[in-house]
Amino acid sequence: MNQLSLLIILAAALVTPLAMARFRLSLLPTAVVEILVGILLGPSALNMVHTNDTLTLLSNTGVIFLMFLSGMEIDFSLFGRRKTPQTPLAAKVANNAPKYSPVFLAGLSYLLIAVCSLLLGWGLVALKLFSDPWLAAIIFMTISLGIVIATLKEKELLSKPFGQTVLLIAALGEIVPLLSLTIYAAIFGSHNQSLWLILLIFVAAGVLFIRFKPFFNFYERINKSTTQLDIRLAFFLIFSLVVLAESVGAEGILGAFVAGIVMKLLQPREDTKVRLDAIGYGFFIPIFFMMSGANLNLRQLLAQPATLILIPAFFVAYLLAKVTVYGVLRLRFKRGNALAGTAMSAVTITMVLAVLQVAKAMHAVTSQQSGAFLLAAILTCVCGPLLFNMSYSAEAEDLKKTTVHFIGTNLMTVPVAQQLSQGWYDITMYTDKDTNYRTYNSEVNTQLLPELTPESAKAAGVFDANTVVLGHFNATKNYELAKAAKAYGVTRVIVRFEDRNVLDQRADELIALGIEVYNTPSVNIAMLRSLIETPTTLRLLTSSNTTVYEVTLRNRRYTDLAIRQLPFVGDITISRIYRDGHFLRPTGETLLKVNDRVIFTSSATTAREIRQKLGVLN
Repeated sequence: MNQLSLLIILAAALVTPLAMARFRLSLLPTAVVEILVGILLGPSALNMVHTNDTLTLLSNTGVIFLMFLSGMEIDFSLFGRRKTPQTPLAAKVANNAPKYSPVFLAGLSYLLIAVCSLLLGWGLVALKLFSDPWLAAIIFMTISLGIVIATLKEKELLSKPFGQTVLLIAALGEIVPLLSLTIYAAIFGSHNQSLWLILLIFVAAGVLFIRFKPFFNFYERINKSTTQLDIRLAFFLIFSLVVLAESVGAEGILGAFVAGIVMKLLQPREDTKVRLDAIGYGFFIPIFFMMSGANLNLRQLLAQPATLILIPAFFVAYLLAKVTVYGVLRLRFKRGNALAGTAMSAVTITMVLAVLQVAKAMHAVTSQQSGAFLLAAILTCVCGPLLFNMSYSAEAEDLKKTTVHFIGTNLMTVPVAQQLSQGWYDITMYTDKDTNYRTYNSEVNTQLLPELTPESAKAAGVFDANTVVLGHFNATKNYELAKAAKAYGVTRVIVRFEDRNVLDQRADELIALGIEVYNTPSVNIAMLRSLIETPTTLRLLTSSNTTVYEVTLRNRRYTDLAIRQLPFVGDITISRIYRDGHFLRPTGETLLKVNDRVIFTSSATTAREIRQKLGVLN
């Protein structure tokens, strides 16, 4: 019977996503559907699956692996401090930017969530619906990071301010309850230890991080398919910190979460994350979710009137704990998106399962209360994503064009500015020559500068752009302005040198600074060579219907996907892939990787869609 129950669970784990894809059930997260399937297979309905030692072990491993992968999802770059504006103009631009950063909005939102959760916990005690206000508060302040990440990825919002804000709120919704649960268990548990011993977990995490910091650089040189050392390292980190956590009286899930953070900070390769996801979501985690449902007995729960009262009460409490998020999000985002963000912040299931697992082990919650908490959490996972998908629409700040500023308005730069897609770029040209200004001002957006010096360029806002192109004939001016632009913080600086002597002397210096250098004679020579070797090059580059484009792959939806599997492969032709300093000649079986620079040909309309799909950070 033990083997049969495991076989049924594994079969259900295989069939569930297939059925969801077949019937296009995309409104509910997979985790919620797996819990519902577990309820169906358990004593609540079919009574086909029974708890045993094997399933309990695999389920506990599943929650540990889920916490580990959740720790790996934290993006610590979001906590980086912004640079202080160094110039009056930069300060003016910064003042015109949105006042409230994602970190501030998320921190304030979660502070209010914590306050509301504590009030609701004491409110339940006053209403005699629950006896422990602290445990109730911990449950109400939980947010399911995994479901939030999946939803934001689906909408491709992780790189946008709104997505970053909601992601940080959800991250706090796992970290804070996890730490609170550890402190709660340490104080009220039967095997409590001194709280200061919990600090040993973080000390050990720091030691492991320092010890394995160079691991992935070394791993690149000795990787063998039969060793899988990166996966072995992940399991070593997990069980080292889980065992330590349990040894000092903390919960194992805290150790697993910290292990995920350590693994994230070690900066593993993308394929390492993919394989860990495959192990977790392919085996252990579905068993955890399904057994969470199978352990419920709805027949007994719903037969008791007290449970029927608790479910709506807990569901309302989950929503009320997050209602203040709406007011905070309205400080920066429009009403519909504030509502969408609030709905996603109310989604909770994974941490509720973890908290209830600990609470039941401590005998701090009855089976009726545990079932009511869980069923109310499932309702939030049904309503939250549905309301999010109905309410969200793109923010105006997410639709901004790439700003390109040209220094030097002449026969070389003006045609380029005119041919750049106006739907993608916001273009301004600058010149210090009054004749050129009067000649080209009617054709392109041109600004006249009193002189071309770094100081006058900064004062005029020339360097407040995503890309600055130095196309002046004077090589010395281009050199000075290029260095000033890069020092100012411009992402891309492209500089022209017609004087080969100047270029030879300073090219290495500029390239070392990250400045892109070009020389018209060299470009012409390369073009002529290409025309001889590939006669259709000129036709390709000058075609009004199809031309060459490049995009850096940042969307993880398309990573580790063969080119032939791309949904839009029929609309483009990928000619080259630039990866790790080398050009690859792609085939239909070539797998795409994060940060690949994909060079392709297509129409201008198609290219814009492809660049948006591949280039968005997700």
